[in-house]
Amino acid sequence: MSLINRKKNRLVPEPALRRMPCYLSYLKLAQRDGHKYISSTLIARDMGVDPTQVTKDLSYTSIVGKTRVGYEVDALIDVLEDFLGFTVVDEAYLFGVGSLGKALLHDYGLKQFGLKIVAAFDIDPQVVGKTIEGVEIYHFDELARMQENGVKIGILTVPVDKTQEVADRLVESGIQGIWNFTPVNIKVNDGVVVQNTSLYAHLAVMFNRMKANS
Repeated sequence: MSLINRKKNRLVPEPALRRMPCYLSYLKLAQRDGHKYISSTLIARDMGVDPTQVTKDLSYTSIVGKTRVGYEVDALIDVLEDFLGFTVVDEAYLFGVGSLGKALLHDYGLKQFGLKIVAAFDIDPQVVGKTIEGVEIYHFDELARMQENGVKIGILTVPVDKTQEVADRLVESGIQGIWNFTPVNIKVNDGVVVQNTSLYAHLAVMFNRMKANS
């Protein structure tokens, strides 16, 4: 049987997509340690996931493991990277060069996962015109001119009271995907993908669980 069994594309549940990069990181560590094959049972044990869930998640990629052997580590890494879109680097604009925005500009790991910040925007004269990690910071008013480059992804790290306004401008300029790091639930037109990553929400969950355990 072929290692990769081609299937029709289908919409993958978000929880499965969230787990896949974790599987990928785990597999890369296994590869570094010299493992050639790995089973869903072992992945599940080390990651605290049910073995049937691991098998189901990986089935969305159309990869098939070998009986009593498991998945070939190198092949599974390649398939996951391709499936998740990490083999092709997409360009993105960053909006808001505060503490979090600057941290993202210093994050070399983003490119390994298929995302490259090619320009940043702000309105603060203290940062506009500067360059951080090779990324030039422009005034927000220059977005229309810069969109001649056809960038489709915007990363939002702007102040809460400016989030919706900036999101509206992004959509008007042709941005099709917004990675939102603010706690604001922005409203966009159909066809624009929004991925919310609220640090504050995760912080609240951690505090709540710590209190429950005390």
